[in-house]
Amino acid sequence: MALDSRFYDFKGSQTLRALSAICGFDLSEATDAEISGIAAAGLAGPGDICFHEGNAKTAANVSATATACFVKEASAEGLPEGVIPLVVAIPRLAHIHAAEALFELKSWSAEGDDASIHPDAEIAPGVFIGAGASIGAGSVIGPNVVIGPGVQIGMGTKIGANASIRCALIGNHVNILSGARIGESGFGVTSGPEGAVDVPQWGRVIIQDYVMIGGNTCIDRGAFSDTIVGERSKIDNLVQIGHNVVIGRNVLMASFSGISGTVNVGDGVLMGGRVGIADHLEIGEGAILTADAGVMSNVPAGETWGGRPAKPFRQFLREVAWLQRQVKRGKKPSV
Repeated sequence: MALDSRFYDFKGSQTLRALSAICGFDLSEATDAEISGIAAAGLAGPGDICFHEGNAKTAANVSATATACFVKEASAEGLPEGVIPLVVAIPRLAHIHAAEALFELKSWSAEGDDASIHPDAEIAPGVFIGAGASIGAGSVIGPNVVIGPGVQIGMGTKIGANASIRCALIGNHVNILSGARIGESGFGVTSGPEGAVDVPQWGRVIIQDYVMIGGNTCIDRGAFSDTIVGERSKIDNLVQIGHNVVIGRNVLMASFSGISGTVNVGDGVLMGGRVGIADHLEIGEGAILTADAGVMSNVPAGETWGGRPAKPFRQFLREVAWLQRQVKRGKKPSV
């Protein structure tokens, strides 16, 4: 997978044999096959190296066009024909080392004085603008905002004081309130010989036109693909949006809500305050999640869910009413 060169530097292709030496792998399977990219297992293409942590059966879901894949020994035989198995104890950890041998995140002090700032843009005192960044006509950048290398900001966008933006493409007429953090690394962790290890994130954040992002809200960049917020969605203060989340158009999220990684939220979804959504779920178009809902399963389009764990709201209300009746009657719960 080709990473966005505005945000990541490519160090150059490596053969598997060279990668094994650079990263300290003991790979008897190492060959002269050339690696030029990294990707998620299902999206890897020619020249990409990926990883798979499931069993031999699920290894069949690895992209058949990947060049190589880190796997545990028991899963190697399940890979599609033509994908080179690289047997290691901790596939995700090996992939981290390989990725860091191929790419690196551009530093805040990336060389180059080529930021493009439209003459009509308003830049307050104390703003840092990284190399290769772009700010469109009529945009207003508040005091002490930090804009990372390569960040693109459209026309008429407003960014409040002390916000920071990295690895992101921001559309037109977006309103980002003070203290927002956009494009930082998502929460990815794996185990290593000495304990927990951070998993680097190599994607972007895309904020489409007319979006509002509240104060002190955090939106993580994607792990390999993008985190996306669709047109005219409105996000309240103090909201957390994890890596690889895709939010549709006209979605409303109240404060203290949190979305775990790789969740798809359909157009027009409404979320009350303190909604929590577990990872890898689908929230259907037009669904309503009531305040304090703890969502642990997919929500069909157009339905209203509430409770913890969340369920169809009428069912939740019936269960609450039943429990209240038992309490009033003085019945003790059966063990």
